[in-house]
Amino acid sequence: MGGSVMDVQLKEEIDNALREGGPVVMHFWASWCEASKQMDHVFSHLAVDYPHAKFFRVEAEEQPEISEAYSVSAVPYFALCKDGKTVDTLEGANPSGLANKIAKLAGPVDPSGAAVPASLGMAAGPMVLESVKELSQENGSSQSAKAPSSGLSESLKNRIQELINSHPIYLFMKGSPEEPKCGFSRKVVEILKKEDVNFGTFDILTDNEVREGMKKFSNWPTFPQLFCKGELLGGSDIAIAMHESGELKEVFQDHGVFSVSSGATSEAGKGGGITLSDGLSTTLTSRLKELINSSPVMLFMKGKPEEPKCGFSRKVVEILQQEKVEFKSFDILSDDEVRQGLKVYSNWSSYPQLYIKSELIGGSDIVLEMHKSGELNRVLKEKGIIGEETREDRLKKLVSSSSTMLIMKGTPDAPRCGFSSKVVDVLRKEGVSFGSFDILSDEEVRQGLKTFSNWPTFPQLYHNGELVGGCDIVLELQSNGELKSTLSE
Repeated sequence: MGGSVMDVQLKEEIDNALREGGPVVMHFWASWCEASKQMDHVFSHLAVDYPHAKFFRVEAEEQPEISEAYSVSAVPYFALCKDGKTVDTLEGANPSGLANKIAKLAGPVDPSGAAVPASLGMAAGPMVLESVKELSQENGSSQSAKAPSSGLSESLKNRIQELINSHPIYLFMKGSPEEPKCGFSRKVVEILKKEDVNFGTFDILTDNEVREGMKKFSNWPTFPQLFCKGELLGGSDIAIAMHESGELKEVFQDHGVFSVSSGATSEAGKGGGITLSDGLSTTLTSRLKELINSSPVMLFMKGKPEEPKCGFSRKVVEILQQEKVEFKSFDILSDDEVRQGLKVYSNWSSYPQLYIKSELIGGSDIVLEMHKSGELNRVLKEKGIIGEETREDRLKKLVSSSSTMLIMKGTPDAPRCGFSSKVVDVLRKEGVSFGSFDILSDEEVRQGLKTFSNWPTFPQLYHNGELVGGCDIVLELQSNGELKSTLSE
């Protein structure tokens, strides 16, 4: 199979390859996702460049068992395995990132020779790379990509909103509840039946306008999509996690949706907010205030940061970690009095709940949206939780962003000076994986690095955040046979 990509039909095909212990790379993709298709060009070229590794293509929605095994929640997604274990992953359209990771995984094709210049995305070619970058920037290729809603006509927005509002619980899926057309849709239907609730559905395979429009309307690129009282809960992975933890039933009940067999009813338009604020004792109110004020950033969640007990809690923990924020947490599963009391106190019916300087920010959906837009970072700075990033901080982060980092003129694909071109050629020849930054694209970085490194010219090569030198030093290290050892220390 060397040099080619195999389309997976059975999980056993991957299991057998993993048992052999060699390098295995999987591309989880979807036929509707343009970024997946473009990244597949890169993937196919890499399969040719690394014939001793095994490359598998997995249609994520058609192979739910495999997708779930590798925690795939968005496409394109890549899993890299060796010695039977997953050693690295990549989500989204990032050609050079994928090439770097595969080079690190697979190593040189010929042990006596140099590794393929993976940092370039090599044989994929500039046109493919450029188109993938544009797709990634404009359309978004993963769950974290922001899809512009302005591309929707008013008539389509209204039509989608009418569909969502037609039932308290509404599912956009592939196929129908009686005949789902993908494994993910089937699982969510099974969950809703187990929850014993009435729900409406729309088969997105029957209407491409709605199918594509929903991705922008909800800023969620995959299907199924589950809504409750007009609010997006998420896709199959979130629905499964909420069902298993009991969160889904709780959210339904908080929004006045009860199981069919219970015969329970609720006031129309009551929604999720709990309005009875006089049901709390003075003691409990005082305790809740004390907990909320116990840290500038306080998260009430299910489980602990090291072991979240629901997908929503896990997402907020990950966001706070990405923002590099110190925070305290309280496991509401450990104390039912706090769990029920905080809903009344905050007039917020679900968990997690994030507080900054004693003020409620919201739940996972609000935190996720604020994180994507940069609003969360701004609020954290305004409230003095994190400081403004200095130029020196930015430069330190830049030169340390890859273990071997080349600050150059142009890009490895298209160097803009002879010295930069020479260093790129040397690193390729030595089989060194490296990141790069084009100083012609940022005058502040260009001038700042001269002072930061006390080195007035470019290119500049860094290893583990420390300056190695410029073109002359790199060439000298290569001629002495010391370059590879220097960059592997």
